[in-house]
Amino acid sequence: MLERLFHLKANGTCLRNEIVAGATTFMAAAYIIFVHPDMLAATGMDKGALTTVTCLVAGLASLLMALWANVPIMMAPGMGLNAFFTYTLVINQHIPWQTALGIVFLSGIIFLLLTWLGFRERILKAIPVSLQLATAVGIGLFIAFIGLQKLGLIVDNPATLVGLGPITRPVLLGLIGLLLAVFLEIRRVRGALLFSILTVTALAFFSGEAQLPDSLVAMPPSPAPIAFKLDILGALNLSFWAAVFTFMFMDLFDSLGTLLAVCREAGMVKKDGKIPGLPRMLSADALATVGGAVLGTSTTTAFLESASGVSDGGRTGLTSVVTGLLFLLSAFFAPLVGAVPACATAPALIMVGIFMMRGMGQIDFYDFEEGAPAFLTILFMPLTYSISNGLAFGFLSYALIKILLGKWRQCDPFLLGAALLSLISLCL
Repeated sequence: MLERLFHLKANGTCLRNEIVAGATTFMAAAYIIFVHPDMLAATGMDKGALTTVTCLVAGLASLLMALWANVPIMMAPGMGLNAFFTYTLVINQHIPWQTALGIVFLSGIIFLLLTWLGFRERILKAIPVSLQLATAVGIGLFIAFIGLQKLGLIVDNPATLVGLGPITRPVLLGLIGLLLAVFLEIRRVRGALLFSILTVTALAFFSGEAQLPDSLVAMPPSPAPIAFKLDILGALNLSFWAAVFTFMFMDLFDSLGTLLAVCREAGMVKKDGKIPGLPRMLSADALATVGGAVLGTSTTTAFLESASGVSDGGRTGLTSVVTGLLFLLSAFFAPLVGAVPACATAPALIMVGIFMMRGMGQIDFYDFEEGAPAFLTILFMPLTYSISNGLAFGFLSYALIKILLGKWRQCDPFLLGAALLSLISLCL
């Protein structure tokens, strides 16, 4: 049955390889079970329900990718996308989280339509590479900044806006976790972030900074407080369409970049550059976003940590089946997840920021036509506490520079439209 479903021999793999690879991917990405609910809980959403939904969405979405596209790629609520949901839409713009879920739902529906019509690849070509790279870098800085705040290392300062916080015991524990995660990554240890979180959590329990739950295993908390609570009609307000576009843009490059990277690692890219089954992968990604919004979470996307499983020999959807089942089982350990302190999850956010900085070296800052808009994109995301503001300044500055230089024909019509939308959103 497994051979018929996943074609193991044709892909040069076996049952043992796929199981090991699936477990490796889970270990590398399991930090999302701790970090994602903690981040979205800042919106007022129920943390217990978020933990259950995170495990449920990651499990079901990974199974969808496995059984429909037969690829070793897992999916879960995306980092960066959840930061935009929490801190830009809900906290900064005071949009109710129910309406924000509606915005995610609409972005997923439009994303699905664009995929079926073949527009996703067309949209990708319209955005300059420098802005694509800058977006990932800017989001990485934003996420790291949030992690430093949650840790208490960066605090409010009336004179300078921000300053260095006191080195308290939780801060010290967090710094130990960050150092441990960096060390394990240097040593290329699988599941470095998860190991760091568990180690700091154990130290927090031992030192009295956190309390052990009454039971480690229990029935998962009900997802009812957040499931099916999305407000689609409220999200149809014209003032929210800039947010819908931003989710689409972020998910576009996050998912496409991840799929291309993992498929290349797995040897799935043909000599002509085409990837067999890419439309199914993209459709699964969009459907997961729609389903995730219905269940009560921010945008679901393909995870780059899938490459860890591929490196361990995963070549088919059976790898993702193993990963998905492990995520579903994790829902029964919700009491332990809820006891994890912020000083344990904050280093993971900082590490994700480091990971996302990798594209900085590929931006040519000596070419001001490309470098200046990229710099503004990166700068404005953490400093304005808004991913959408960074994207707006990036699109707008890129288009204006080209127009002033008489090179407006080099701008794709889609990019000019994005710049116009950015100007409108900044003026509102």
